[in-house]
Amino acid sequence: MTEYREILRLHSLGHSIRGIAMSVPCARNTAARTVKLAKEAKLEWQQARDMTDGEIEKMLFARQNEPQDDERAMPNFDYMRKELQKNGVTKKLLWTEYLEECKQSGKKPLMYSQFCYHFQQYEERRRATMHINRKPGEQVEVDWAGDPAELIDPETGEIVKAWVFVGVMTYSQYTYAEAFLNEKQDAWITAHVHMYQYFGGVAKILVSDNCRTAVIRTGDWFTQELNTVYHEMAEHYGTAIIPARVRRPKDKSSGEGAVGNISTQITAALRNEQFFSLADLNKAIRGKLEKFNTNLFTKKDGSRQSIFREEELPLLRPLPATPYEVAVWKEPTVQYNYHVAFDNMYYSVPHDYIGKKVSLRATSTTIEIYFNRHRIATHARLYGRKGQYSTVTEHMPKSHQEYLEWNGDRFRKWAAKIGAGTLQVVDALLSTQRVEQQAYRACMGLLKLSEKYSAVRLEAACQKALSYTATPSYKSVKNILATGIEAPIPLEEEKPKSNPYALTRGADYYKGR
Repeated sequence: MTEYREILRLHSLGHSIRGIAMSVPCARNTAARTVKLAKEAKLEWQQARDMTDGEIEKMLFARQNEPQDDERAMPNFDYMRKELQKNGVTKKLLWTEYLEECKQSGKKPLMYSQFCYHFQQYEERRRATMHINRKPGEQVEVDWAGDPAELIDPETGEIVKAWVFVGVMTYSQYTYAEAFLNEKQDAWITAHVHMYQYFGGVAKILVSDNCRTAVIRTGDWFTQELNTVYHEMAEHYGTAIIPARVRRPKDKSSGEGAVGNISTQITAALRNEQFFSLADLNKAIRGKLEKFNTNLFTKKDGSRQSIFREEELPLLRPLPATPYEVAVWKEPTVQYNYHVAFDNMYYSVPHDYIGKKVSLRATSTTIEIYFNRHRIATHARLYGRKGQYSTVTEHMPKSHQEYLEWNGDRFRKWAAKIGAGTLQVVDALLSTQRVEQQAYRACMGLLKLSEKYSAVRLEAACQKALSYTATPSYKSVKNILATGIEAPIPLEEEKPKSNPYALTRGADYYKGR
C-alpha cells in the first residue's frame, strides 16, 4: 500500500513532489494527487498524524472512486488478463477497444491512468497467496531438478548429463536427491523406490510433476489419467498420487523450493569436481544431502532431519515387505497357438483367449498376463536362447492335452497290434531321433495310415520298406501305400512227399539210359 502518511509528512516539511516521490518511494503522479486531494479535503499533517494509511486512502479517494465507479463503466478484467497473454496485445490497445465499447453503450469511460490503476489492483488481489499448514507425514512432493549434473565418460572423455531427482517432505522439508542418466520411466520409478527407502516410510499423498512418466493425458487437469506403472507403484506403497496442474508451481511449492536449494547447494557446489561414474556422483550427492538436511534453520529451531525424525517419521505408513519392482506393460494379441510374445519368448494363456488383446506385465523375474484387469496366466520369465516357450498344460485344448499323453511305449503297443513290421518301423523312428519326442509326430502319422489304408496294407508297406532299409521313414511308407506296390509276401508251401502225377517220368527214369 502507498505510504500516504509519509507523503503528507514530507509535504508538511516543505519537500518537493519529486523529492517526496523519490523518498517514499512512489510515482510522482501519486504523490502530487495525494497532496492535491488532501488540500481539497482540508486534511493537514496534524490530523493525519494519528491516522493509518488505509484511513487516509479511504478519506481521500472514497469520494472520488465511489461516484466514478457508479458513473463510469469498469472494464472486464478477466477478459483483459486473457487478452494480454496474446502476442502483440497491450493495455493501450485494450483501452482503445474499451473506449469504443463505452461510446457505443453511452457510458462514461475511465481515463487511461485509472484504467491501468484498477487493473493493477485487480492483479494484486488475484495474486493473493495463502500459507497452508501441512500435517506431519501427510505429503511428499517430487520433481526433476532443472539444472543437470555432469559426468565424464572415462573412455571418450565426453561430458554426459545426469538428471537429479528431488523428493521433499512438505512438513519438515526433509529432502532426498539422486542422479540418473535420463528422465525415463525406469529412472522415475527407481527414484521413488529409493526415496521411500531413504525416508523409511510412505507419506499419505504423493504430489508429482505433470510429466509423461506420471500422467498420460495433460490437456485437461480434471481428466488426467495416471501412468499405469506409476499407479501400480502407488498401490504397492499404499499412497495417493495427486499430479500438479500444468504451469502451476505453487501446487508443489515445497518441491520447487527444494529443487532450487538442491541446484544451489548440491549441483552447483559439485560443479568443479570430476566424476567418471554415476555411482561416484551419487556418493558425492549423498554427502552433500546429509549436510543439507542436518543444517540448522535460521528462523526456527532444529533442522530438517530433526523435525522429520521427531514429528514425521512416526506418522509415516510402514514400507511394504518388498520394494516395488519396476515392470514393463505391453498389450499383445494372443496367437493361434494360444501364446503371447514378449522379448522373443512365448508364454501360454488359456486357449479361450485366442485372438484377443491382453495386458502383459513383465518384471525381471515374472510374466503376468491380464484380460480386463483379471489375471489369467503367470509364468517365470525366460532368458537365454530366443524362441523358447513356456506352456501350461491346462491352457491347451483337450485334443492337444491328449497328444501330450503319448510316449514311446504307447506308440510301440499300438504298432504291435498291427504287426511286427509296423512295430519295427516305429521302433526305428523312435531310436533314430536325438530326442524321442521329436519322433512322436512321425509315429502318429504312420499309425494313422492304418485308418486310411487298413492295418493289413500298412503292415505290408512296412515289410516292403524294411526290405530296402533297416530305418525306413514315415514318408517312404506313405509313398509305398500311395503307389500300391506293397505286395504281400507269399508263405512257403511244403513239398509233396509223393508225385500226384503218376504218368510223368521223373529224373530217375532216365538214369539208367
